[in-house]
Parts: sequence; C-alpha cells; structure tokens
Amino acid sequence: MKGLNILLAFFALFAAASILIPAPMFPGNWFVSLLGEGFQEYVRVLSAVFNGAFYGVIIGLMFIGISKKIAPE
Repeated sequence: MKGLNILLAFFALFAAASILIPAPMFPGNWFVSLLGEGFQEYVRVLSAVFNGAFYGVIIGLMFIGISKKIAPE
C-alpha cells in the first residue's frame, strides 16, 4: 500500500506540473501526437496524464528501490 501511495503522489505531481508548464513535455506530447488529429482538443490533459503516469512510475520505482536498499526488511 505504501508503494501505491508514493506512485499516486508522483503521478499527481507530474500531472500538475505538465498542466502548469506552458511548454510541451516529453513523453506526453509524443504519445498524444501518436494518437492522431482526433484528440487535439485534449492535448493538454492527455499529455499531463501520460507524463504523470510515465514519470510517476519511474520516480516511484526508484524511490521504492532506494528505500528498500537503505532499510532492508
């Protein structure tokens, strides 16, 4: 459960950052461009969701791995 909370926190952090930063961030803008022209109205939201998921999982897994190395159970 601790890992899920960490992943959700990082997802929310990067999703909010993607919405607030005016420049497109990788990989969210790349994934949206792969979806095609039909989703151009939702580029900002979809990019934020993709960025939040991508960076949230990567940073969350790194955080969990480092915390397990520091304090083994």
